[in-house]
Amino acid sequence: MPKKPVSFDGEVILNSVTACVFVIAPDSTIKFVNTSGEQLLQASAKYLEGRPLEEYIPADSPVHALIAQARTDRSNVSENSITIESPRIGKHLVNAHASPLIEDTSLIILTMTKRSLADQIARQLKHRSAARTITAMSAMLAHEIKNPLSGIRGAAQLLETTASDEDKPLTKLITDETDRICALVDRMESFSDGRPIKREAVNIHQVLEHVRQLAQNGFGKHVRFTEQYDPSLPPVFGNKDNLIQIVLNLVKNACEAAIHDTAEITLTTAYQHGVRLAVPGSNTRVHLPLLVSIQDNGPGIPDDLRNQLFEPFVTTKAKGSGLGLALVAKMIGDHGGLIECESEPNKTIFRLMLPMYSEKHHGPLTV
Repeated sequence: MPKKPVSFDGEVILNSVTACVFVIAPDSTIKFVNTSGEQLLQASAKYLEGRPLEEYIPADSPVHALIAQARTDRSNVSENSITIESPRIGKHLVNAHASPLIEDTSLIILTMTKRSLADQIARQLKHRSAARTITAMSAMLAHEIKNPLSGIRGAAQLLETTASDEDKPLTKLITDETDRICALVDRMESFSDGRPIKREAVNIHQVLEHVRQLAQNGFGKHVRFTEQYDPSLPPVFGNKDNLIQIVLNLVKNACEAAIHDTAEITLTTAYQHGVRLAVPGSNTRVHLPLLVSIQDNGPGIPDDLRNQLFEPFVTTKAKGSGLGLALVAKMIGDHGGLIECESEPNKTIFRLMLPMYSEKHHGPLTV
C-alpha cells in the first residue's frame, strides 16, 4: 500500500523543533512563537503574539542587543552562553541566534537553544557512572563487613551479661554503633540490585499526595505545602514504590533544609515537549515529557557541592551518609529518566524528567 505524501507545513515543522523560535516585529513585539518558545516564556502563542518581548526578557538582556544588531546590519548574528532571567520565566542559559527574514528584513527571526538540557544529560550520565561505581563497592562491602560486624555485636552482648553497671553503657554503645553500620551497609546493598525494575502505568499525583501526607504527619509538620499540578498529565511508566521512595527522599531533604518558621515546599507537575534520551545499545529514544519539581525555600546548596551532589558520600548534613541522593540518581536512571538540581539562596528545585506510559506500546513512549 503506497504511503501518503508528507505535507511539509512550515508551522508544524517549527513546532516540532526543540529550539525556541520567535519572529520579532520592528516595535519589538512577538509576531510568532513556536511550541518550545511557549514553554520558555510559560504562556500560549495566542497570548504572546502582539506582546513586547521585554515583558518576558529584560530590556538590558544581550538578546535585545542581538536583535538590534541583526536588524541594523541585516545579517546573521549569534551569541553563546547568554543568561536570561526574569520573575516570569526564571533563569535560563541559552545560545541565541538572530537573523532578518528574507522576505521582510524588518522582521527578525530569533532562535534560542537552552544549554541546560545538554548539561543535564551530561551530568546524568556522570550520576549513573557514580551509581555503577558504588554498586560494585556496596556488593563487596556487604560481604566483607556484615559478617565480622555480627561477631562484634554478639561479643558485645555476651560481655554485657557479665559487665558492671558502670561498663554496661559501653557495651550498649558497641551494639548500637554496630547496628548503625549494618543499617548503612543494608542501604548500600540496594545499589547492587541490577535487576530490571517492574514498571507499569503510575499516577504521579497519587505518589506526590501520598508523600505529602506522610511528610505533614511526620517530619514535615513545620512546612507549608503548595501544590501546582497539571491534572491532565498522562501516567508515568514506572515503579510506584520506587517513585514514592524517590519523592520521599527529596521531600524529606527539602523539609530538613527549610527549617525556619516560613518553611514552604512547592510540588509541581507539568508536561514538556522535546526532551528525549537515547536508549543504550539501540537507535530508540525515549520521550521524557513528564516533569515533576520539588522546590523549597531553604538556604540553598553550597556552590562547591552542586556538581557532585548526586555522587556517593557527598552531603550537606552534619550526620548524613551522602547516599540518599546517589540512590535517587540510581533509581531515576533505572526508570530511564533524568534528574536536575537548581539552587540559590531561598530557592532549591529538584526536577525529575520521567517517561510517560503509552497504551499503544504498553510501555514508554519512544521514537
